[in-house]
Amino acid sequence: MAPRLWIRLRWLLKRSNRPFNTDDYSAFFSWLVMGNAIILILGTTTFVLLVIFTINTVFAQELVARKVGEFITKNSKLTVTFEHAIVPGWSDGKICFKKCFVSRRPKTVGQFLKGSQAEAYAKSLDNTGEEAQLVDDGNYTQFDLTIEEVNMSLSFRKWVNGTGIVDTLEVKGMRGVVDRTHVHWDPNDDARNYKNVHQFGDFEFNEFRMEDVLFTLLQPAGFRPFSVAIYNCELSKLRKHWLFYDFLNANIMSGSYDNSLFTVHKRQRLDDFDEDDSGQSIAKLPWKRVTRLRVDSLNIDHLNKGLEGPFGWITSGKVDMIGDVMVPEQSKEFHVLEIVNIITQSIQKEATRHINPDVQNKEDHILRLTNGNTAGSNDISKYFVLDLTMRLNNVRALVPFKAPELSYVNYALIRPIVAYINLRNAFIEIKARIVKNIEDFSGSWTVYDSLLMDDISEEVYESFVEYVADDEARLVRMRKVAFWTMQLLVQFIVFGLGAVT
Repeated sequence: MAPRLWIRLRWLLKRSNRPFNTDDYSAFFSWLVMGNAIILILGTTTFVLLVIFTINTVFAQELVARKVGEFITKNSKLTVTFEHAIVPGWSDGKICFKKCFVSRRPKTVGQFLKGSQAEAYAKSLDNTGEEAQLVDDGNYTQFDLTIEEVNMSLSFRKWVNGTGIVDTLEVKGMRGVVDRTHVHWDPNDDARNYKNVHQFGDFEFNEFRMEDVLFTLLQPAGFRPFSVAIYNCELSKLRKHWLFYDFLNANIMSGSYDNSLFTVHKRQRLDDFDEDDSGQSIAKLPWKRVTRLRVDSLNIDHLNKGLEGPFGWITSGKVDMIGDVMVPEQSKEFHVLEIVNIITQSIQKEATRHINPDVQNKEDHILRLTNGNTAGSNDISKYFVLDLTMRLNNVRALVPFKAPELSYVNYALIRPIVAYINLRNAFIEIKARIVKNIEDFSGSWTVYDSLLMDDISEEVYESFVEYVADDEARLVRMRKVAFWTMQLLVQFIVFGLGAVT
């Protein structure tokens, strides 16, 4: 039986019954190598699944997990422990890790191990001998997270291009603690110094999903601990060098931040936009995409901690925020003038803004906005527009003990602004349009290192200045009306007395 099968196999492979020679073996080897190379390039995840399925025995599970994990988490400085073996997902074509523990602490170096999730978490809380094992100063965000399931697909082409081997990533059931109490800054330090420096191999996911996430966030400077939850999150792309910008443009994201609900989603109907000052509907402008951000009843202490602007003067209250992030279409040319007008208005507003001569500004906002180019540049797609509406509810403010060292703040207007805030018992509505150069988000991970918080503070200050000026003008008009009324009343009395006499 065996010789007959061997003869048929030779006939099937070479259409001849002569024995195999060196040329035949070299051809078989070449086809084997080329076939695996084609599978690796066209279907990287399938190739890795086949390799894992072949060698992922009981004795080789830890070796396979360590090698695969170290390759995937390269340059991430993470300690990853998983409880169950790597499971090939044949139905969806993804690699699945279950019962994972991910940690980043200064007492250990990055490693990827197989073990108990509970034991890894307990070990992360053990500080015994920590001083002897420290490898850095810990001045970064540290965390200990347990994850129920992680699904990922791989791409050989992405790895060759230097954007990481992970193509898509899905995270389910995350719990833990994110600790930022060790983070500190030098006096008068610039937040832009902490931006991410792009390196070859930084991850760029073509699709990112996250659901059922809950962790406790510990902030520096003795700020109270609070919980952050993400119910659902879908991003069409997530890049390490554009992390904050990609989250601003999420397809959908919902959750809670210190018990304040927030949502990020695409605008469903562009006709819902209000008309701008020129009377033209914003829906007619060639926006590539419009993303709606909404935060309800956020405690004001999340905005005033460590800030010198108007948010820093507010001591209590809550804020509702609605923002529309708009990115222009790169290929559109018909409505370029409309977009240029928006950018020009922003530059003119910056040019006419009050400049405090006692404070030296770190960098001119106009230079950051234009980035060395004129507003009429053809590269309109480098600008991003944020239409922000804020409602300050039941806020109270105090005059700062130290004058804020901000170039746009007029010291003479601080007390009138604080008095105006304290007189409004219901709410104060602020509307602002912020135009930024997209390059400000390059390497940015937070609202501070992108300078978006500084821009919002400037717009809020300008709105308060306008409200105070309108309030004073209204009081002047009321005094004039009262004086005119009293004068008219006195005239009537005099005329009446004259008629009686």
